Amino acid sequence: MTELSAPLPRSGRRPVRIAVAAIAASAAALGLTATSGATSAQASPATLTAATALPAHIFAPYFEAYTGDNPATIAKNSGAKYLSMAFVQTSKSGSCTVYWNGDTGQPIGSTFASAISTIRSSGGDVIPSFGGYTADTTNTEIADSCTSVSSIASAIENVVSKYNLHRIDFDVEQDSLTNTAGIDRRNKALKQVEAWASAAGRSLQVSYTLPTNTDGLDSGGKAVLSNAKSNGTRVDVVNIMTFDYYTGGSHEMATATETAGAGLESYLHSLYPAKSTAQLWAMVGVTEMPGIDDYGKPETFTEADATTVLNWANSKGINEISMWASQRDNGGCVGTAGADNCSGISQSTWYFSHKWEPFTS
Repeated sequence: MTELSAPLPRSGRRPVRIAVAAIAASAAALGLTATSGATSAQASPATLTAATALPAHIFAPYFEAYTGDNPATIAKNSGAKYLSMAFVQTSKSGSCTVYWNGDTGQPIGSTFASAISTIRSSGGDVIPSFGGYTADTTNTEIADSCTSVSSIASAIENVVSKYNLHRIDFDVEQDSLTNTAGIDRRNKALKQVEAWASAAGRSLQVSYTLPTNTDGLDSGGKAVLSNAKSNGTRVDVVNIMTFDYYTGGSHEMATATETAGAGLESYLHSLYPAKSTAQLWAMVGVTEMPGIDDYGKPETFTEADATTVLNWANSKGINEISMWASQRDNGGCVGTAGADNCSGISQSTWYFSHKWEPFTS
């Protein structure tokens, strides 16, 4: 998934959110400060107390961490107890040090510490996501940028330790899907991270967020998971982005989610034949883009679709419902496709958040 809007062909995928991280990094280089939400969210670098383990079923919408909004405020106002936070990446190609949004003014540990503490005090938690469209197209995704497996593992472990996390996510798309060396380094590093967490008695889950077709993963997403299995890397959740299909036609978006999910479950069965159907569905996550996505009105996810997806998710026992993104969950720009701060449809504020809140259990 990406920052801001810029339409791409089907092969490009995920045009939302393109340049904000780069803008934030440039501002930091000029000595400018972040807006009040991100600034006030910075606190003591001391390691945060971990929340309780994540529920078996979770609604964890993406929070656009580059906007200056305070995640604790968004969580409180939307009712979403859990947030997937986008994104963690390096500041430049070749680096092995990660920051929020690749912005050296948003270091790991202090940034968002106070907000995360507030979220946990209300019974929730956060899931930092590494990568995203900008990182995946500028060689600043950690495993694309850094060529040392041990250094990649150390960078990930630092994020886990500083925020005392139960789950980390890796949003792999666009150029990162064809970077075979990066795919292999990432999975080798994750195996090291999993061993480190196990030795420390730390409960840590790993999720991959991947683009999808309406019938399941394409070859790039399959390559990521196949390589993980080859490396002995445990993948707990595969979260598919069920939007921006770019097929040249329209889709009933809830139906497309169901067929994409079924395709994913079938592929997971081929990778893990010893797992039961229930166990495979429990590895599945879906990320919707409520309203009009980047492709335009032929791909409009409606309020009715939200109900259909919720019922389907409950019936299959999937692990996660997410959406891109919390800050879009309002009707402030009716008719606009792919906006970063509104859905493009007529809706009440937080409609989708309130609809999917009960999925967490």
